[in-house]
Amino acid sequence: MPPAKTTTNAGRKRVSSGIPELDTFLGDLYIGDNVLWYEDAGSFSSVFCLNFIRESLAEKKPLIYVTFDRSPKNVVSFLGPLAESQNLTILDCFTNGKGDGSEVFEKFYEKDGALWPYHVIKVNDPATPSNVGEAIYGLHGNLSGEVHFILDSLTGMQSLWGGEEHALAFYAKTCPRLYELDTIAYWLIEKKAHSSRLKANINKIAQVAIDLSVYRGKSSLKILKAEKRNSKYLNEHHRFLCDNIDIVFESQGQIQGKFDLGAKIKNIRLTRGISQKHLADLTGVTPSTISQVEKNLIYPSLPALFRMAESLAVEVGAFFRGHGLEENMYVYPAEGRSPTSLTNISANDAEAQLLLPLDVNSPIEAVMIRIQPGKKLSTHFFAHKGEEFGYLLAGRLEMTIDQRSYEVNAGDTIFLNKNIPGQWYNRAETPAELLWIKMMTSR
Repeated sequence: MPPAKTTTNAGRKRVSSGIPELDTFLGDLYIGDNVLWYEDAGSFSSVFCLNFIRESLAEKKPLIYVTFDRSPKNVVSFLGPLAESQNLTILDCFTNGKGDGSEVFEKFYEKDGALWPYHVIKVNDPATPSNVGEAIYGLHGNLSGEVHFILDSLTGMQSLWGGEEHALAFYAKTCPRLYELDTIAYWLIEKKAHSSRLKANINKIAQVAIDLSVYRGKSSLKILKAEKRNSKYLNEHHRFLCDNIDIVFESQGQIQGKFDLGAKIKNIRLTRGISQKHLADLTGVTPSTISQVEKNLIYPSLPALFRMAESLAVEVGAFFRGHGLEENMYVYPAEGRSPTSLTNISANDAEAQLLLPLDVNSPIEAVMIRIQPGKKLSTHFFAHKGEEFGYLLAGRLEMTIDQRSYEVNAGDTIFLNKNIPGQWYNRAETPAELLWIKMMTSR
């Protein structure tokens, strides 16, 4: 474990995660930090890594991407134009690791010969932890200045090395050395793939530990540890939305200590499932204008603001209200409902309306869904990880889960806590009206 030199980070150089709101939550990142990113199986951490990589390369800092779980070709595809930076090096522990030296992965190294723009170094025997360590330190020694790392992932190391003892030993040895070498490193880890003992031990060594999960039905970030910094946001859930590589936290305006019109518009747009281009088309402006408004680089005129509100199916006041119920507001008239999009479902087949305004902070999301006669929906209404239930108000539906069909008649209740329907079918000649509730809290 790195020695406790001081009780604060005074004198250490600040580094940005590439996401200002996250920097505020953490009380900043610093050179020397080893940052653990815990995630459920999936790609939650990817967008945070991309922001960190983009920021590092924009600052012209050397960045080493150590890959155990992705082939070099996959990493290049994941990084896109960022992969062409001369400040990026990919340390390939995959091809001769999980890739087992397959010809499919070896062919990657034949591309374009000397003209190949990507700097990739292949580790010949990554199954031996000491070889990986030597490759990391040898590469670091040839670089100047602060070196930034992505280590993807500790879970891949454990899988390749045949047990958590080897992964824990490597981590325990490498973290202090990276700290002393004045680097900053992101370590990725699938939390369900490791024992509580390993996680407790690596948390002790790391300077920063962050948990990514689904909380109340939405992507959420929680800071488990931020050593030697006075963050008041520890162990709190911070829900966020992703728009390509951009991240918007629901509490962004409150974090910044000022009203953030751009973040509010972006939050509502993402919740409605509308792209910047689509909103621009509906509003009669360019996508660049929408982008600049959401970044608070420009402010919309009053007529444009009203057109945005109309296009997003909210009142203009929704852009200026904070989260939560208004005082003495108990009834929400039907004429004030906002339409919402259904996942990969055409509006000609089914349409939906939110029964509560977007800015109401509620433990449920209530939606009225209307499925047109004879229409077959080849997917569920929402990409939602949580409990859901529905009440069929009118009509008759056929619901299919795991290739088994269930008949749903008016007055019937549906409850889902794990599996979701793969198909909905309205066989009737009249529309089916369905009250659908998504539970945003877990038991």
